[in-house]
Amino acid sequence: PPAQSHSDWIGPPDKHSNLRPVIFYVPPEESPLERRLREARQENQACNQHFWARHNRAFRQEKEEFIYSRLKAKGLEMRDETGQKATLNAEEMADFYKDFLSKNFRKHMQYNRDWYKRNFTITFLMGQVALARALRWLRWKKKNVE
Repeated sequence: PPAQSHSDWIGPPDKHSNLRPVIFYVPPEESPLERRLREARQENQACNQHFWARHNRAFRQEKEEFIYSRLKAKGLEMRDETGQKATLNAEEMADFYKDFLSKNFRKHMQYNRDWYKRNFTITFLMGQVALARALRWLRWKKKNVE
């Protein structure tokens, strides 16, 4: 982001996680509380990026293996006569999706628990930062009125 920017910058979706990375704005006179909030948000982004990149990689690999095994069982190749990639019907793919979700249920539950904890912390810190800023503004206003 340009030096004169005063806001977070959001990039294009990552090719592995499909999440949009954020470059967080760092104010020149960032308070320790504001820094804790920004670092918590950055840590949350890194955790989400890591989880979804791993999850999506596993999903794609297992999906390819599933399609290959089903096509092989039918005596078909990965590509048809025209060179197009062979596909399975929606019912067959539904079996894969159901199995994949069942197999990864615990991982998703753990991710959700961690995500809620991190977001609760971020929300709490946001409240503290908002309160500190409001008090700072009130003190400044009171000082300028006198």
